[in-house]
Amino acid sequence: MMLKRPFSVAGLCLFLMLAAANAISSVPAAAQGQQAASGAYTLGPTDRIRLKVYGEADISGEYEIDSNGYASIPLAGRIKAAGLTTGQLERSIAAALSKGIVRDPRVNIEIALYRPYYILGEVKKSGEYPYRIGMTILDAVASAGGFTYRANESKVFLRRAGGATEEVYPLDAPVRVFPGDNIRIPERYF
Repeated sequence: MMLKRPFSVAGLCLFLMLAAANAISSVPAAAQGQQAASGAYTLGPTDRIRLKVYGEADISGEYEIDSNGYASIPLAGRIKAAGLTTGQLERSIAAALSKGIVRDPRVNIEIALYRPYYILGEVKKSGEYPYRIGMTILDAVASAGGFTYRANESKVFLRRAGGATEEVYPLDAPVRVFPGDNIRIPERYF
């Protein structure tokens, strides 16, 4: 069957781009952020992991990554965990366990508790707070009791975990907070 009116290449490209944009926008922004955070998340000190080694109840349990970046796992020893994803850590633990008593270890790791984030400056209760997936800077400010009367409510300084410099963001932008981040709300000048 032939079409009486042929499509132009430019029209077809435009149709395909609009369809792709519509497919991307149909995924909620919060879900996109969670997928990005969970896919690229690397473990760090004070993260708690839940380890399951199938058939080995004595090894399975929750473990905290120490300040040097290691997790102490029975029969596997101290395993470097900081800087690894959960999948990479699963492979490291399985390799260490297979050298010992456990034959063909089947290892599963999930994050039991993320490391905290920190907020300071012109908020009512500065300090350390538990991280929740999908948090934004305004969520963090709300957790800290809100702004003080001296707060500059137009910008925020953010230093990512492991970063050496602060970046400036407008406070009305939906900037995501990640575990270990340091948020500073500056004072306004009259």
